Amino acid sequence: MPFHLHFDESDLLRVRFALSPLWETQEAVRTLNRPARHGYHLPWLRRIGQDAAGLDLTPLWLLMPDAGYNPDFICPPPLGPLATFAEEIAGVRATDPATARADIEAALADTPGGLRSDAGRRMLADPGRAVQQLADLLEQAWHVMVEPHWPRLRALLEADVAFHSRRLAEVGFERLLGDISPQLRWADSTLTVAGTRGNHSRVLGGQGLVLMPSVFAWPDVIGGYEAPWQPAVIYPARGIGGLWTEPGDRTPDALARLLGRSRADVLCALGEPAGTSTLAHRLSLAVSSVSEHLSVLRAAGLLTSRRYGHQVLYERTPLGIALAAQEA
Repeated sequence: MPFHLHFDESDLLRVRFALSPLWETQEAVRTLNRPARHGYHLPWLRRIGQDAAGLDLTPLWLLMPDAGYNPDFICPPPLGPLATFAEEIAGVRATDPATARADIEAALADTPGGLRSDAGRRMLADPGRAVQQLADLLEQAWHVMVEPHWPRLRALLEADVAFHSRRLAEVGFERLLGDISPQLRWADSTLTVAGTRGNHSRVLGGQGLVLMPSVFAWPDVIGGYEAPWQPAVIYPARGIGGLWTEPGDRTPDALARLLGRSRADVLCALGEPAGTSTLAHRLSLAVSSVSEHLSVLRAAGLLTSRRYGHQVLYERTPLGIALAAQEA
């Protein structure tokens, strides 16, 4: 069923991109319990393995029905483009118990047996305690499942935002939506998100819209957030097919002989734009070594760079793309 967002002129001026480590955390929790989502993320699942098995995520899963309402308060839209997990989880802990109770009740009503379950009854009886319990579980999930991989995930998400920001400047909002997903349609100042749960319509009323790429939302496009939260559209980030591929698995031997193994690995690791520290973490190299390799590759015309937020992102030029695409 479709999700309709009705814009006026002021809303178009308030469209922004954002990243949310908290969103990725709760979607990682959901992905763990959704086998249909595992395809791209099997390497990640193997890595978190036993550590994730030690978490009791049942209370969170109880509020994540396959079809139906999911609580907004456990992952509110981020206030800025570079919000930290600590900032976001502090916002969850500050949720008003009455707001949380309404959210929890709506989610339990859409979960088979949710309202009759012991865990569901406990949450409804003491929503203030439930907020803290759910925040504790999200914090544990962050530390075990997402934080160790956050530099890699953040690089992919930032690259997506950089790409789509550039596309917005080049082609405008309507065509950008089509680039993001075929599930997004624009007509008569209304954005329709097809294939979402339920049939929902919301007038933005000057609040604007948050566009948020997600690694773990694949393959869904999610239109969400009831008032008082700002409306948002969450969509699968570009490049997740190669997210968990190790650079050494994709560096052609001929290119390694030409440039040297480490420098070739740096070039091939830039399937999506990334910064120096992210590449160093991904390749297990010193930041100083990666910085030197990036400078040489840029001087040779194989890379370009631009500033995004707190860091400089590097990406391959057409020549760099052609060299990295050679068969191993």
